[in-house]
Amino acid sequence: MLNELDTVAKLARKDARHAAATLGDNQVRFLVDFYYLSQDDRKRANNQTAALGKAGEPSLVTGWLAGQAQVIENQIKCVLDEYTKNHPMGGFMRSVHGIGPVISAGLLAHIDIEKAPTVGHIWRFAGLDPSQKWEKGKIRPWNAKLKTLCWKAGQSFMKFHNDEKCYYGHLYRKRKDYEIDRNDRGDNAALAAELLGKFGKNTEAYKHLSEGHLPPGQIDARARRYAVKQFLADLHGEWYRRHYGQEPPMPYPIAIMGHAHLRTPQIRH
Repeated sequence: MLNELDTVAKLARKDARHAAATLGDNQVRFLVDFYYLSQDDRKRANNQTAALGKAGEPSLVTGWLAGQAQVIENQIKCVLDEYTKNHPMGGFMRSVHGIGPVISAGLLAHIDIEKAPTVGHIWRFAGLDPSQKWEKGKIRPWNAKLKTLCWKAGQSFMKFHNDEKCYYGHLYRKRKDYEIDRNDRGDNAALAAELLGKFGKNTEAYKHLSEGHLPPGQIDARARRYAVKQFLADLHGEWYRRHYGQEPPMPYPIAIMGHAHLRTPQIRH
């Protein structure tokens, strides 16, 4: 096992390029999943190492395991980075500040532009359509792994919202200010009353809901979802133009219901 991990550690950049050139979407999705599993293992090993150190016990093995997990993560990230370079939308993804090669590769491998005539199809596939309900006994109506990747993208936009290069981080911040204003005005009172029974009376969430306001965590989540949906809209629009050579259809809320306005996307070539 040690020799195998040492071999992985010595994987050359040219080997990564060769490996990436042979990857299909199924393999990329597997590598993305494996990356996050390895990341979780590394964190557990690091926590165990720290705990052993405080207790004055030997921690060489757990420290070694953490180091090997880091090696695997780095090599997977290297391969996925090359995959994005070879993808038609790789340049677009690489221009988005806050979206690294793992999230980028995962999104590209999960989304099929030929199955998404509008961005609304991607939103639904990613579980970002609030009208979707997962009914008991029914198959989940969205892709759980894609939804998780979108959540991670939102976390990244939130993390980098003060960076002038993070366009979608700025969208997140502006949307959060908007959501806070609405919440303070009481615009969410009806929804708060509907949600009240789902929380214990001793929780912080119940306190906010009982006053007719959504909890701060829900406000932040709304802002993050908004930024991610705008990012996906830009991704879909650019991908559709490159694939079909024409402008994409407008999303249903804009084209039919008039619930939103068009926004000039941040596209860098």
